[in-house]
Amino acid sequence: MMKDSENKAPQIDPAERNAYFPSQYSLSQFTSSVSDLSDDEYSDKYQGKAKVLVIATDERYVKTDNGKLFSTGNHPVETLLPMYHLHAAGFDFDIATPSGRMTKFEYWAMPNDDKKVIPFFEKYHEKFLNPLSLPDVVAQLADNDYAAVFIPGGHGALIGLPNDPNVAKVLRWALEKDKFILSICHGPAAFLALRDGDNPLSGYSICAFPDSADKQTPDIGYMPGGLTWFFGKELKEMGLTLVNDEISGKVHSDRKVITGDSPFAANELGKVAAKTLVDYFNKG
Repeated sequence: MMKDSENKAPQIDPAERNAYFPSQYSLSQFTSSVSDLSDDEYSDKYQGKAKVLVIATDERYVKTDNGKLFSTGNHPVETLLPMYHLHAAGFDFDIATPSGRMTKFEYWAMPNDDKKVIPFFEKYHEKFLNPLSLPDVVAQLADNDYAAVFIPGGHGALIGLPNDPNVAKVLRWALEKDKFILSICHGPAAFLALRDGDNPLSGYSICAFPDSADKQTPDIGYMPGGLTWFFGKELKEMGLTLVNDEISGKVHSDRKVITGDSPFAANELGKVAAKTLVDYFNKG
């Protein structure tokens, strides 16, 4: 029988030197082969043509404070459940990454036995493999009347997105044009891209994965070391209020910014976002 210390040891990622997946213990506590997708049927659907722009990460590895690499990407539940609800409510998607390279996923968190989520993932798999380039999206924003911008979670959102000028341009465009912004877990780290110049999100309140929880991840082998910086602290320093200090599946709306705290919030975020967007656009 495996010792508890071994069960909590990060697992080796053979694809990269000194890289690791979460421990078996972490996976048993925070992932499942079937998601909690529910209440996903919408009789009142969006009838327009405006899509939701998904900004995904194309990065795989986060370097921790001891030099070890955490094998990450976008969390599949945090990506696919909100998208599933929005699609069920009548919305389609453009998927973009900063470089146009393929979207990276934390496949160790994929709900592989989910009879709704996996077929939905396969439907959009080609778009995840061959996403749009975010600079190209920015160049054509005037011609694309997106209904919302969605930034999924996963620790991969900590790499690149917080310093990407094109992420900042999209967010500024969305706020100026009164579009919806949706994000979950580590996704709001992308809001840090607004630090250069006036911050149009100053004064907003959001949900996000709390720094206090990130500081505990090495203890259970979820990550092979600690983070070198914490995005919640930096979001507060740029004028945002974080309404949660724990993981409870909380979803929060402030004007047209809708956020959730973790994968446990993915289903509810999808429901809230889908209903809110359908109500808004159908009334218009």
